[in-house]
Amino acid sequence: MSATIYRLVTEALTNARRHAPGAERVEVEVARAGGSAVRVRVTDDGGGRSEASGRGGFGLAERVSVLGGSLSAGPAPGGWRVEAVLPSGGTR
Repeated sequence: MSATIYRLVTEALTNARRHAPGAERVEVEVARAGGSAVRVRVTDDGGGRSEASGRGGFGLAERVSVLGGSLSAGPAPGGWRVEAVLPSGGTR
């Protein structure tokens, strides 16, 4: 699971750099969600617009799904948010 968390964070940071060039702040949070899950949240203050062309990105969603988790990405107040919840018992 740690490899998936690392990959989620690096991909979200890369996307913030590419698609939110005006962002002044990016926050990364990795925390327990309840007793049996880990939440990974990356938010930026880049205005909540996506210039993504629809290419790629499915590998992470599939990986999170295989681990029994969920992944969402979209506008957040003043910016963009990527959030995943993964069961903490995962070993992949």
